[in-house]
Amino acid sequence: MGLFPLSGIQLMELQKNTHHVYRLMYHFVWIPKYRHKVFSEPYDEVLKRIVEKIGYDYNIDIVELEIPVDHLHMVVRGEPKMSPGDVMQIIKSISAREFFRRYPEIKKRYFWGSKLWTQSYFVETIGNANEEVIRTYVQGQLTEHEKKGNKPQQLDLF
Repeated sequence: MGLFPLSGIQLMELQKNTHHVYRLMYHFVWIPKYRHKVFSEPYDEVLKRIVEKIGYDYNIDIVELEIPVDHLHMVVRGEPKMSPGDVMQIIKSISAREFFRRYPEIKKRYFWGSKLWTQSYFVETIGNANEEVIRTYVQGQLTEHEKKGNKPQQLDLF
């Protein structure tokens, strides 16, 4: 039996590396400075390709990416070694530099302070179960341990 024997729940695939078994996904939302509506065609597609290239270059697994005219939504499959703040720093800094390199007229017209993005962003974890299910599972662990007769045994990771 694995870590989360929660029947009836569709689980994201476990990721593995030499020292970790993990399942991390994040939903990010962020906006351009002054909330300018600049990401219409063709800028939205160009920005999308820039962000996807950054993901490829920095081993950030971008699962979903959508760009309405005044903000971005992104779903990322994470690794334990990279925090959500690291992901945002990498993507915001490189995408701004590359976007302004390609479109200096956009920078001049809308972003005279030379910043494409605000400092803020929204991030949430995306899990396989809601908080109530996880809390109930954790709370039931002593009962599970007692059912097994308090015999010490190594936990299964996967």
